[in-house]
Amino acid sequence: MRKELWTRLFGIETSPGLVRLRREWAEAGDAVAFARDKLGFDPDEKQMAMLRGGKRGILNCSRQWGKTSVAAAKAVHRAYAEAGSLILLLTPSGRQSGEFIRKAAEFVRRLGIRVRGDGNNKSSIMLPNGSRIIGLPESAAKVRGFSNVSLLLFDEASRVRDETYRTMRPTLAATDGDLWLMSTPNGKRGFLYEEWAHGGPEWERILATGPDCPRLKKRFLDEERAKSERSFRQEYLCEFVEREGAAFSQESIDAAFQDFEPMKI
Repeated sequence: MRKELWTRLFGIETSPGLVRLRREWAEAGDAVAFARDKLGFDPDEKQMAMLRGGKRGILNCSRQWGKTSVAAAKAVHRAYAEAGSLILLLTPSGRQSGEFIRKAAEFVRRLGIRVRGDGNNKSSIMLPNGSRIIGLPESAAKVRGFSNVSLLLFDEASRVRDETYRTMRPTLAATDGDLWLMSTPNGKRGFLYEEWAHGGPEWERILATGPDCPRLKKRFLDEERAKSERSFRQEYLCEFVEREGAAFSQESIDAAFQDFEPMKI
């Protein structure tokens, strides 16, 4: 029955085809080797660190660094290597989640697998082994209801609301799933900043600045820096700078809520 279902949905018509896929799933192994050999994606050093990253990770990266591509490669590797896994990527907008699914779909095609949706979610991919990759725009009505998530990714995490982050974390409880935040900073506020600055040793932190990215040209970066030093520090040096117009620094606000020993008079 399962063979007939796979044949109808994914065009795998022969038993040898199923055997080949099962063997390849078992041999998926290292995510970096998989990305290079199977997906045709050659990651740089910091992209390799994300692909091999563990349970909790933050990618603090510059604009145009390629985080959506490496996220798609990480998602496809998890879906391919672990049958029946559920991978979610949450973004601030439908356009961004759609772009992620388009990149993931291209990687799936390079595996020789026909791209199919899961039948329930508009931006989704379902593999023959039962794994699903779903891109979600930020919306409380749409993000609730998921469970047993193997890998949860937040793209442009600095633009996602704290409420959404808190809503999604419990989806990892039953599977002890992995959680990765990816973004350029957006001031000293929100869950991305809090996890980066105060999240503790369980978080793997990867800093990928524009000047360190081999794909960004120095002349372009120099032009961007000349336009606005503050913007350049945030967008390309990945610094959590204070918001313009803020009356008090974030450090001053945090200090105001600290507990102090009462004065003895």
